[in-house]
Amino acid sequence: MPGLCLYAGGALAAKLAGVAAFTLAWTHSIEKIPWEEDWRVTPAGLQLVQARVKGMGAGMEPPPEARLQDGYWRWTPHVPPLPEVVLRRSGFTADWRLCADGRCRTMGELAPGDADPVTLKGCE
Repeated sequence: MPGLCLYAGGALAAKLAGVAAFTLAWTHSIEKIPWEEDWRVTPAGLQLVQARVKGMGAGMEPPPEARLQDGYWRWTPHVPPLPEVVLRRSGFTADWRLCADGRCRTMGELAPGDADPVTLKGCE
């Protein structure tokens, strides 16, 4: 059964079995505005399905095709599946949140608190 694996320091930190789709969420470090991305785990890699941001500001302007819906600017990024997604972490900003199967957890709940970076990959 496919799933999502998180690696910290090259070692497996967590395996989320059966996760076929997930949302990465974070708060912009300067603007303090929520940003979210929906991803799918596919045989070709991690596929970015939708991105959304609650507002605009420093380095976070939505693209021209974005549409405002339910308070978020939403769009479909056109990027190929990625073999992995590398998340950098800082003690100066709120941690990443990973939501799957109706449950959201901070990266610190899934990987060691000081792990930087954390790499996401599809796995069996």
